[in-house]
Amino acid sequence: VKSFAHVTRRLSRHLWDLAVHGRAMQLVNGVALVARLLRSAHDLGVDLRTSSPVVRLLSEDGKITGAVIKSRQGERMVHVRRGVVLAAGGFPNDVTRRKALFPHAPTGLEHWGLPPAGASGDGLRLAESLGGIVDTSLAAAGAWCPVSLVPYRDGKVGHFPHIIDRGKPGIIGVLANGRRFVNEASGYYDYVAAMISAVPEGQEVASWLICDRRFQRRYGLGHSRPSPMLVFPYVRSGYLKVGKTIEELAKACGIDPQGLRTTIDHYNTHARNGEDPAFGRGTTPYNRKQGDPKHRPNPCVAPIERGPFYAVKVLPGSFATFSGLKTNGSAEVVDESGKVITGLYAVGCDMASIMGGFYPAGGINLGPAMTFGYIAARNAAGVTAFETDDPDAAAT
Repeated sequence: VKSFAHVTRRLSRHLWDLAVHGRAMQLVNGVALVARLLRSAHDLGVDLRTSSPVVRLLSEDGKITGAVIKSRQGERMVHVRRGVVLAAGGFPNDVTRRKALFPHAPTGLEHWGLPPAGASGDGLRLAESLGGIVDTSLAAAGAWCPVSLVPYRDGKVGHFPHIIDRGKPGIIGVLANGRRFVNEASGYYDYVAAMISAVPEGQEVASWLICDRRFQRRYGLGHSRPSPMLVFPYVRSGYLKVGKTIEELAKACGIDPQGLRTTIDHYNTHARNGEDPAFGRGTTPYNRKQGDPKHRPNPCVAPIERGPFYAVKVLPGSFATFSGLKTNGSAEVVDESGKVITGLYAVGCDMASIMGGFYPAGGINLGPAMTFGYIAARNAAGVTAFETDDPDAAAT
């Protein structure tokens, strides 16, 4: 009853916001953080210009002097005294650069970026035009995330990130041979990295998340919602595959039936006791946080044995990109020789990941973006790292 009342309030508020404002107004997580920063900029009188892309940067004697922006009124020059900061969101939707840097995307189209279409590498190209260099030596070029493609009635296709469902008890991920390849309850970056590594060269980089009806009705599977929402529309659209038996499901997905049957039988033998000796699901605090605390003895492990069985195809995607412009500790863009391009800064996903292309935790893009945005602004303003208005802190 308590949960029902909570969901009713949230849903009612959401529907009200859609009717009055045309969008959800309750912001959480990274969206709430960015909204607060935007509000602060607005309150400080910052001149915010939308739909005004930068066409090119202006420089004189190796120093950035401004930029040319394009608006509805045409092109105009903006001159700067302190510098230009590039923060255009990296290149998640730049097909050409994806083709060059994503090993699993030989044409650049075998990858599904979650950021808006406008995040297409503009910042990187602007810097390259003045001698900036993109660091391609990172462990991974993108912040990988497993996604499934959601077909809509108007013919469009949405991208759903699999963040929550993989850690719940009663689901596994398999390749086309029907075999598991990873601890599904681990991080989303780890899931895709393992998938890329496990798929034989020349085959489509893809996997399937497999569960039974009990799991789908309790937790949902990808974009398909749990009870009391209907599951049939997702089957009808082709988003979910279904089978009365494991073998029938495997054939519907194009998975090796015998391979999947062997995997399910082996998994269930141990899952009935809450164990996963193959990959150790539920053995780390992160795993258990992603699971169901009410399910005992292991919040991440349950057998898959009550048909009908469901599956959703999972493809490699990303929240953002890691490969970006080479910079120094002040976020200043450097050229091939390591020389600073005076007045040009790069932060966020336009700056090469300070984690070297690894994904140690959520927020690994927003955290450094805020930090180096702050550092870049202080450097451009001529404020050293040790200047402060606090005399005690200055003495320290």
